[in-house]
Formats: sequence, C-alpha cells, structure tokens
Amino acid sequence: MRNNSLVAFFIISFSALAQNNAKLPLIMDMVHNNPGEPVYISQYNNPDVLTKMGYNSKCFFLFDSPMLAINWDELDIDVFPKGSASRAWVEHKAKRLDSLYSDCKKNGIDVYAMSDLILFPKKLVQKYGIENIFGNPQNSQTEKFLRFQLHQMFAQFPQMDGLVVRIGETYLEDAPYHVGKIKNKEDAQNTIIPLLKILRDEVCVKLNKKVIFRTWYSFDVNEKTYREVDAAIEPHKNLIISVKHCEGDFHRGNPFSKVLGIGRHKQIVEVQCAREYEGKGAYPDYIANGVINGFEEHKSLEAEGKIWNLKGLAKTGKLYGVWTWTRGGGWEGPYIKNELWSDLNAWVMAQWANNTNQTEESIFQRYATERLKLSNDDAAKFRQLALLSAQAVIRGRRSVEYFNDINTWWTRDEYITFPVLPKDETKVKVILAEKDKSIAIWKEIVAISKQIKFKNKATERTVICSSLYGLYLYRIYRSLFYLSAIDNGTYSRKEKANYIAEYDAAWKDYQVLPVQYPDVCATLYNKSIIRRTTGEVADLKVDKMR
Repeated sequence: MRNNSLVAFFIISFSALAQNNAKLPLIMDMVHNNPGEPVYISQYNNPDVLTKMGYNSKCFFLFDSPMLAINWDELDIDVFPKGSASRAWVEHKAKRLDSLYSDCKKNGIDVYAMSDLILFPKKLVQKYGIENIFGNPQNSQTEKFLRFQLHQMFAQFPQMDGLVVRIGETYLEDAPYHVGKIKNKEDAQNTIIPLLKILRDEVCVKLNKKVIFRTWYSFDVNEKTYREVDAAIEPHKNLIISVKHCEGDFHRGNPFSKVLGIGRHKQIVEVQCAREYEGKGAYPDYIANGVINGFEEHKSLEAEGKIWNLKGLAKTGKLYGVWTWTRGGGWEGPYIKNELWSDLNAWVMAQWANNTNQTEESIFQRYATERLKLSNDDAAKFRQLALLSAQAVIRGRRSVEYFNDINTWWTRDEYITFPVLPKDETKVKVILAEKDKSIAIWKEIVAISKQIKFKNKATERTVICSSLYGLYLYRIYRSLFYLSAIDNGTYSRKEKANYIAEYDAAWKDYQVLPVQYPDVCATLYNKSIIRRTTGEVADLKVDKMR
C-alpha cells in the first residue's frame, strides 16, 4: 500500500514538474492604440483581466513609453524648461504612466514599454545641433544621450521590468515634443550591433533589466543578417530577440519566419490577435490554431524537416515567450464593439504558453465551455466555425496555391484597392475557384452561427452579425477578383455585368448590417478612399468598368 502511494506521489510530482517546465517564462500582451487617435476602450487594458487569462507581462504601446516622460533635468534643464508647455506635457505623461505601471505591479503583471529608437526631445536635438547625426548609434554624442535616457527611464519608473525596442519604424503622431531617426536600420555592423551593445550594457548588465529587441522591418527576413547580429552580441539572461511568427507583416500566405529557432539568443514570438489586414476582429478569423499547429500554406515545410509552427519551435527549447497583440496594429478601422474574436485568439495563445504540452484543441474546448459556457455540442459547432474562418480568409483574400501572385496589401485596415491578378489563365482559374470556395465556406459559417445557443445574447448576436459581415465583405472581394480577371483578359468579358451587379448587391447587404445589428456590428470598410497602400480605389475602378 505504501509503495503504491509513493508511486502515485512520484507520478503526480513528475507530471507537475513537466507541466511547469512547459510554461514559457514570458507571456506578454499589448494593446496597440491607433497612432494619433483616442486610445482603445478595451478589457485588455485591465491588468486583472490579463492575470486571469494567463499573462504575466504587459507591453505598453509606443506613446505610453517612459521615453516620452522623463524630464532630462539631470543633463540639461533647458530641454524641458519648468513652466513651459512641453514640461507640462511631459509631467502629465509621467503621472499617467506612473499610475498605469503601478496598477500592473499590484496585479502581479510585469511592466514593459515599447519605444522607437532613436528618439530624443526636439529641444535637445536642436540645442546640440545633432539633427543630421542622432540617428547613428555610433556617434559619441548620440551614445551619451541614449545611455542617459535609458538610465533615466528606469530611475524615474522603477516599476519597469524591461524595454521593448523597435527600429523598423518611427511614429511621432502622439509625441509633439520629440523627434526620431535611425540610420540604415538593416545594417548589422553600423546600426543594429552597436545599438544592441549599448542596450545590453546599459540595461541588461548595469541595471539588471530586460531588453526585448524587435527584429521587424530590420533583420527579420534576412537570415544572414540575423546570424551576423547573433554572433556579434554575447547572450545575456536579460536580452531577448522578438520575431513575428511570419515574415514581414501579419499576412496569411507570408512565409513562416526563417529566423525562428536559430542562433544563441532567447526568442519571443509576436502574434496579432485582431489582424489589421483581416478585419481587426470585425469577422471570425481564428489564427491561434494556425500559429500553434501550423497554417495550411506552410505545411510543405514539414516535409522538408523545417519548423513551421510554434509547437515545433517549442520542442527545440528556443522559445522563451509569446507576445500577443490583443488589439491594434495598423491604422484607423474597422472599429469593433465586441472583442470576442480577439479574445478567442489571445486566450488560446496565453493558455498554451502556460503549458505548451497542451493541445490547441483542448484549450479551445475549455474556452468554449468555461469562458463562453457552451454545451459540448455547441462547443463543437463553435470550433467548426472558427476553423472554417481560417480557410475562408486565406482563400478569399489571397490564395493557398498562388499566394505569391497576389499582392497582400490590396486590402489593409478599412481600405480596399482593386486587386491585381497574374496574366496566367491557369493560375487565375485556380485563384477564382478559391474565391468561390471562400464564399461557400462563409455561407457555412453563417449557417453554423445561427445554430449555436450562447448563454449571453450579446455574444450570440456578435457571432451571427460578424459571420454575416465576413460573408458580405468577401462577396465584395470575390466580385473584385472576377472583375480584375475580366479587366486583364483572363476571364470572359461577357460576365462583367453579372459581377458588377453582384458587387453592388454585396455592398447593399453589407451596408445594412449596422442597421440590423447596431449594438454589435463593427464599423464598415471605406468604399471611397484608400490610405497607406498603393493601387486604385476599388469602387472607382468598378465605376470605370460600368
């Protein structure tokens, strides 16, 4: 009897140890507000919500960075003179951040903040005449100011556990008293490595705080550059490299990141939960399964023995953490009224990161039954709907077979350009068939959405409305692809009137949704303008074809 008890004890202890070892050290979330706009009203701004979801860290977005809130008095009192408008702005920012950071710490959430480098006060740059050189981390004056800045951020905000660094872009929309610049952001020897050495020395070593250095738009798609940086920077317990799960931006069809799993440094993986190119949560778009288990368009990598999902990456022991963006990325809308689809992706990712031995399917089941209070039968329907959404999105917006032949930027945020198709009739035939398949899937999604019995009526209306939103929007997309094929001569011109009529009908159905579901419907895509992308406004092109 005693022996049996000992065996049971060791089994339970070993199981607990295995589960603990499968927990990633860093499980972080970020709400990325639209630059220049009011911040999102989101449940994920509440650290208590994050704790209950399984997160242990929060990354504050660019304009809630302490980089904007230090006063520089110890270096030069003229940078933000007392009594000036700029000083009042900085002090207001500091007071706000101190409250936000402290709230996180009270709830057991570690505090990180994303900052663009190099970013200095305008007055500092002007006074010392460094307008043309401060983007160079090898410049001695730049290095001096940067080291001071880094030290002051952690001195003034001791709640901070680490800094998230971005050099791929510089946003200044909500930073009226600062200016940013980076010289040759893809240059390993003259920019990336010198900057990393400063950060490692000043933050990781001297302050014993963490640095998360983002590869995006700098050295995320070039394996040679990544390895060059990796070899030049000595690993440190506080230094972490951040990589998006796919190359470039969060587009379906983009390659799985080739730099994940290589090198000597710890890596965390960025996952966008309300994807800016796929409706921002306005319609069903379940990506957590694809991130964990692999998207269908990356399946060929498995036969080549390459990593193609986070499950495989976790088995290598090189995955240090997961960083979700529950909201945000991109610009403007659509703006959602219910965070259901983002919540599903984020909860599954956070729970998986807490124990990577779990299957995605088992976590999804818990979400459906525990978080949504669905019966097992309805949970199965909800899962079917979610998995179908991933199939519908890649086929309707891009292509499974020929994803490299579709410019993935043809839609972004709330804007739609006229898609450009290859002039290869064989390829076009397949691409158009995929658009038809997408619509068939969306119709199935809508049918399923009306069968699920939710405890919460707002959730029920959200699922039905968002499913219809996806169907109508992707009908618009399909019409545009057919019209594009007609326009480039790879499809019969006799069908032009039919697809223009379908385009108009789809828009009519789409525009009625906010009237039918005013309480839950996301804002609609813009019909008349485009921003931050190339090409022609889709509706203007269709009018020319009438």
